[in-house]
Parts: sequence; structure tokens; C-alpha cells
Amino acid sequence: MIELKPSWRGFASDNYAGVHPEILAAIGDVNSGHQIAYGDDEVSAQLTNVVQRHFGADAQAFGVFNGTGANVVALQSVCRPWEAVICAESAHIDADEGGAPERVAGLKLLTVPTPDARLTPNLIDRQAWGFGVVHRAQPRVVSITQSTELGTTYTPGEISAITAHAHELGMFVHLDGARISNAAVSLGASFAEFTTDVGVDIVSLGGTKNGAMAAEAVVVLNPDLLAAVPFVRKTFMQLPSKMRFISAQLIALFDGDLWHRNASISNARAQRLATGLTAIEGVHISQPVQVNGVFAVLPAAVTERLQQEYTFYTWDHHTGEVRLMCSWDTTESDIDAFVAAVSHEMATFVTGT
Repeated sequence: MIELKPSWRGFASDNYAGVHPEILAAIGDVNSGHQIAYGDDEVSAQLTNVVQRHFGADAQAFGVFNGTGANVVALQSVCRPWEAVICAESAHIDADEGGAPERVAGLKLLTVPTPDARLTPNLIDRQAWGFGVVHRAQPRVVSITQSTELGTTYTPGEISAITAHAHELGMFVHLDGARISNAAVSLGASFAEFTTDVGVDIVSLGGTKNGAMAAEAVVVLNPDLLAAVPFVRKTFMQLPSKMRFISAQLIALFDGDLWHRNASISNARAQRLATGLTAIEGVHISQPVQVNGVFAVLPAAVTERLQQEYTFYTWDHHTGEVRLMCSWDTTESDIDAFVAAVSHEMATFVTGT
């Protein structure tokens, strides 16, 4: 018998949350009989239809195990061995994937400092040079994250400007959508409005952070990039044999409105958290709160004491900035209890008691 602490909640990552009951039920629904392996099953065919409703008739989905795998497969499918990826220096592919895009895919990442984790055409140009120069890794892809690692979002117009500029330079655009649902809810937009409709070529479609168990997908929007993806997915060990269980999760999430419901909850909890923290003297909200993450600056001593009870990451040890993530199952009482704990620790810190 496995025993868990039933009331425990963490704010370190939306990956800490469990699997949504509707997704667990969907896994059970397809757990009968036999289905063809490696993606040629009836469930995965249905997933294609679901993805096309969100991204357009040309979209093709390839299920994978995790977000790092989705990013590596997507980027390697676009790049040849001597080519490179331009991204923000805060991008997950550079800062949080253990070097996988470089170590596993053999890609050079050309990073750009950004004030809010978002690229612009001008920022892209800091690394988009040296075309045809044999001594420089050739820029081939611009990778953006929606929503970003700092909880900010790109508008459709901003992404359109990026894709137009990248395409003029002969480059493709990849969108890391680990939290794509949170971004869509925040923007009040469909997925297509900030991907297909504005020229994005390939997408990493996130499910795990929004209630799935181990289900992500590479979604190819540009048909010219389609041929390599199935082979790269297999070579890089991201082809699930029992694909129906990956596909069933993504269908449960995206066929109806579960993706929207879950992301709406986590976004709303983040707003409640930000409101509560803002009211505490000495606490500074350091980034715009647009999705389900709150970044705040706390005294190191306060952070240390809070982390004895709550899990969350110190984002910048120099400034004291911390990251607090809300999940689909974060409750209002979870938020209120944490805000009360911060208030208590800040008061103790100020008075020195």
C-alpha cells in the first residue's frame, strides 16, 4: 500500500499536480482489446482529427512521452547537423532540459538576453547573422515559448512579426507550447490564432502540465517539415509502442473544453495569489502575471522559512526572486493558506521576532 500525504500542495511546478480524473478515465476507456502499436491505432487516428480542429486541416500530430522529447524531436526534424536554433537565454530548451537539444540532438543553441523572456525581430537579429560563413553554426530555427518561462505571453501580432522576419531570413519558427493552454486562455484566443494563422511551422503541444500524465505531441503545421518527424521520433526514443494511451490523454484534454477549464483554474489561482502577495508589505511582484505563474521577490530568510513547509523554486538567488506555480487542482484555500504564511513570515522578518 502506497501512502501519500493527501493534503500536501506544492507551488514549485504545475508538474507536481496529479492526473485529471477525466484523463485517467480516458486511459481506462482504451485499455481493452488489442490495437495496432506505434501509432497506427484507431485512437491516434482520432487524435489527428482533434488536432486539426485546433490547428487547421494540414496539421499532423506525433505523440511523445514528454516536453523535452517534443522539443528535441521538433528541432532536430527541422535542422541539419551544422545548423542552429535561436532562442531566449531563459528558454526551457537552454536552461532546463539538461543540455538535451545540444547533447542528444547535436544542435547549437544561439541564445539572446531578453527582458521578459520574449524575442522580437530585433533581438533575433543579434544571432541571425553569418549565413554562408563556414565557421559559424547556421541559424535555421527561431524557437519561442508560449507562454514563456517568466509567465509572459506573445500576442498573435508579435508572433506574426517574428515568423515573417524569420521566414525572410530563410528560417523556420518553432513554438514550445508546454503551457500553450494557459496562454490561449490568457489571450482569449484559439491555438490557431497564434500558431497556424501567423506562420508558426512546428509546435510542441503540452499536455502534462495541464492535467495529463505523460502525454505531449509534436504538431507539424508546415507540410514541408513533415517527412523527417516520424524517423527522428523513433531514433530519439520518443515513439511510444502503446501510443493509444498517449493519444487518449490528449483527446480527453483537447477534444472538449477540459484544456480550457484546467488552464482557467490555474490562471485564476495565480491571479488570486498575486493579489494576496501584493497586499503584503515588502513583497514585490517582479513579472507580469499573465498565466499560472507568479514571480515575487522575498527576503532570503523568509524564503528559507517558507520552504520548510512549501515547495517552490528560488528563481534568482541574487535578487531573491522566487517562482510560484499554480496547477489545475490548486484551490482557493491553498492560495489563502500560502498567502497567510507569507504574511506571517514577512511580519516576523520585519520585527525580528
